[in-house]
Amino acid sequence: MTNLSGRGAIVTGGFSGMGFAIATALAKAGANVAVGSYVAAPGLGRTDAAYYPGASEIERVRSALAAHGSSVHAAHLDVRDSDLSNRFVAEAEAAIGPADILVNAAGTTAEQPVVGHSDELWDKIVDTNLTGAFRVTRAVLPGMIGRGWGRIVNIGSTAASVGWKDNPAYCASKAGLLGLTRCVALEGAEHGVTCVMISPTWVETELMRRNVAQVVEREGKGRTPEEAMAEIVRGNPQQRMLQPEEIAALAVFLCSDAARGITMENIQVTGGALW
Repeated sequence: MTNLSGRGAIVTGGFSGMGFAIATALAKAGANVAVGSYVAAPGLGRTDAAYYPGASEIERVRSALAAHGSSVHAAHLDVRDSDLSNRFVAEAEAAIGPADILVNAAGTTAEQPVVGHSDELWDKIVDTNLTGAFRVTRAVLPGMIGRGWGRIVNIGSTAASVGWKDNPAYCASKAGLLGLTRCVALEGAEHGVTCVMISPTWVETELMRRNVAQVVEREGKGRTPEEAMAEIVRGNPQQRMLQPEEIAALAVFLCSDAARGITMENIQVTGGALW
């Protein structure tokens, strides 16, 4: 197993899905881990497909990660807010030590074509997926450069390079995240800091299930979300759905010393699928 003992890692969107799987894998590899997610008040109205954990899940996530022997920090994080993002990073570093690793996994999407797309929904998706990653990166990058070591992993999507009907904000945000990845990689290159984007196809997470439910509802063809999920599986050359732990294993490797030459890349994990 990759040894990340003594490293401090921040994972945004770390309460569920790929974020939680990556945080768990980092903790198993010995890293001290801070996870943040948008913790929603009961009854939150939502137009996107994101999974918003309740406050009760903070302790569940903290306990699950601490079981691997790491120092852990878990708290509310809204990456759309610069002040909250900076405060989260400061509190995380006070709890787990300097942030050597950042995984930007916070993300959301929604089924909505360009026609009729509201500014509010567009801003929410782009601000979460793209600008949110920029904000947290901006907060940790100076320390990484100063210490001469850092790993930044952005969770992208095949949407960065392949269009998807009714998802203009999501596709635009992931394409933008790839551009940000490349710029951060160049800025950090001479200082021992790498930046890579992992772009998976469909991964079986709560966000995916909610997104598929939105697709089914918008299409109005009478099929169930379960039938839509089965169709996605049949469309993958490997005839299966990717799992969060597969993305986590790659992320941990990219955070290791063995991956120091891998930067500025967009690594697609698709099982052979184009999308």
